[in-house]
Amino acid sequence: MKDLIVKNGIVFDPLNNINGEKKEIHVKDGIVVDKVNGDAKVIDASGMIVMPGGVDIHSHIAGAKVNAGRSFRPEDHFIDPVSKTKLTRGGSGYSVPSTWVTGYRYAKLGYTTVIEPAMPLLEARHTHEEFLETPIIDKAAFPLFGNNWYVMKYIKEKDYDKLAGYVAWILKATKGYAIKIVNPGGVENWAWGKNCESLDDTVVHFEVTPREIVEGLGKANKILGLPHTIHVHANNLGHPGNFEHTLDTFKTMEKIEPVNGQKLNFHLTHCQFNAYGGSNWGNFQSGAAQIADYLNSHDHLTIDIGQVVFAKAATTTMTADGPWEFALHHLGGASPWGCKPGVKWINGQVEGESGSGIVPYFFDPKVGVNAIQWAIGLELMLLVKNPYQVFMTTDHPNGGPFIYYPKVIRWLMDRKTRTDMLDNVVSKKADSQTQLRDMDRELTLEEICVVTRAGTAKCLGMTDRGHLGVGAIGDISIYKIDPNNYDGHAIEKAFSNAAYTIKDGNIVVKDGEIMATPIGDTIVSEGRIKESIYEAVLEDVKSRWRDHYSINFNNYAVQDVYAPKVKIVNGA
Repeated sequence: MKDLIVKNGIVFDPLNNINGEKKEIHVKDGIVVDKVNGDAKVIDASGMIVMPGGVDIHSHIAGAKVNAGRSFRPEDHFIDPVSKTKLTRGGSGYSVPSTWVTGYRYAKLGYTTVIEPAMPLLEARHTHEEFLETPIIDKAAFPLFGNNWYVMKYIKEKDYDKLAGYVAWILKATKGYAIKIVNPGGVENWAWGKNCESLDDTVVHFEVTPREIVEGLGKANKILGLPHTIHVHANNLGHPGNFEHTLDTFKTMEKIEPVNGQKLNFHLTHCQFNAYGGSNWGNFQSGAAQIADYLNSHDHLTIDIGQVVFAKAATTTMTADGPWEFALHHLGGASPWGCKPGVKWINGQVEGESGSGIVPYFFDPKVGVNAIQWAIGLELMLLVKNPYQVFMTTDHPNGGPFIYYPKVIRWLMDRKTRTDMLDNVVSKKADSQTQLRDMDRELTLEEICVVTRAGTAKCLGMTDRGHLGVGAIGDISIYKIDPNNYDGHAIEKAFSNAAYTIKDGNIVVKDGEIMATPIGDTIVSEGRIKESIYEAVLEDVKSRWRDHYSINFNNYAVQDVYAPKVKIVNGA
């Protein structure tokens, strides 16, 4: 590997307090260093900006659910197919691209790390098989815990040490990174035709509540000292008036006693879908201001937005929240959502662990509800004062494919573009039911760097990325844009095709073209737990295994061969 020097670029590195300074970046053996000596590859970044490689905190890119979405949408494969070249493989998939195409498209945008946020434990092997076929980017997966029978058993018994031991074992067995919770209790109830519509509804058979599940897993996360907080998809996603439930979920964490003297942190994912006001689709409106106000006074909370985009074709909504996808399926073409493709629906159930659902969906800018949803995501980004508390996502592919990130960045950085959208593109409901038109704020390049890489890496606890300081991995994005003179068009054009994407010190993209296709690392985490507790949990699990599973215990864990390039991140 040849050493690398990036010179003459304008560097944005917020974690090291560098905001638009001309500075050289030196990389040796894939790591940023003070200086390299002797022969080195030199990139002249004159007239360009330099940032760390992008870190996407929430994007459904691999696993059984994603693969089912590919099979479910044959029409999706005829939009933007990718041809084979001497260096790259061919592929397809617009809203749910094939594995190799996913890696190529992220790299072209300047992203080098992507999180798969919903891995069913029993199907973890499939997730890692797809990780192996997704080039360039580093990956991590979040196992699903919010409706797991063992989790609810230990929470019912209030045995948080054993709960932590179970989580530690699952992270090791599935090669996972963080605790994911989806519609806590509601997905288990869905197996009985029910849901959880409040934090204090009861889960059938287990007699625990969503509030207790969130609290319990929050405590286990802190006991283990995992690098990322619990990552929560709240109850009542997608329903009018759900912002009040979201605030109640936030307040639940406030009431928990600190563990080891530390307040419990909390990340709410795709918050746009949980920031709805009104009581029905007729008076549907934004609840973003109330959510933002709460975040602005509570620094232990973070969110990503799940921004809605207006794509040229239907996207493929997919989630472990089975009851929500059933509801979306029934909203149908006659609903205010305008969901004509919504007649198709997949419902999945994973034994003793989780569920899932898939429904195609088209976000129509002329449909009032869709226009309000679009505005809510932008409101959240613009109303939350601290960019380290709010991150840019589309909840790919739910709000739309990640390929639209450059357009989202344009909306955030250029008020004129937003105004043009309100005046000429979207339903007038976006004006009357949200505050977006009144917002003058335009995110700076430094803030964009935070919400797409520095902040996400920090939130994930991945200290080796999201910055360009000495010791960071050599993941670098370079874009052709003048930081002192740009408009909306220039913003979108620059972020659509990176001038250079550098992965571990190697040039993988140049002028929007793929130059190399290495396989990135799989990032996993390990928690601290007493060996005696860990062993006791394993004995407990083994004793009940035949009652819960159709496979042998010894066939459950993901073997090392499925993740040959592993990077372990230890928590606090």
